[in-house]
Amino acid sequence: MTNENISKKLHRTSRSLPIALLRAREAVMGPMREMLADSPVNEQKWRVLRVLEEVGPQDQNTIAQQACLLLPSLTRILRVMEEDGLVSRQADQDDRRRSIVTIEAPGLKVLECHAEKAALLVEQLRAKYGEDKFEKLLDLLEDLQSVNAKT
Repeated sequence: MTNENISKKLHRTSRSLPIALLRAREAVMGPMREMLADSPVNEQKWRVLRVLEEVGPQDQNTIAQQACLLLPSLTRILRVMEEDGLVSRQADQDDRRRSIVTIEAPGLKVLECHAEKAALLVEQLRAKYGEDKFEKLLDLLEDLQSVNAKT
């Protein structure tokens, strides 16, 4: 296959949805990573803490889905977070094969220490991008998730 044939089949990278989503993710996550640089957590651990604070104790499968992490990665992340005292894990009373993860006081403290700055970053993005466009973007991304889940 020649370069010309490939180019006819593929969109330019500037109009490629996967690449555009990755670029947008980096635009949003860059400032978040900077915020977390002086924190005991990285962005993956931050997402786990956010999920647990928002919805309460959860099994690992649910956390992986909600925090956008692969289960094997989450298992490794939770091991470190548990060692650091950010979370605890206990066997599920109904199914001893499952463990339920709970955020602990040090994990809540990490969220508390960075909540104001994280909220400010989001508000700055909303202001730059525009409230209506920001909400529309979130709606479109939710729609995209549901379309993909149905296929």
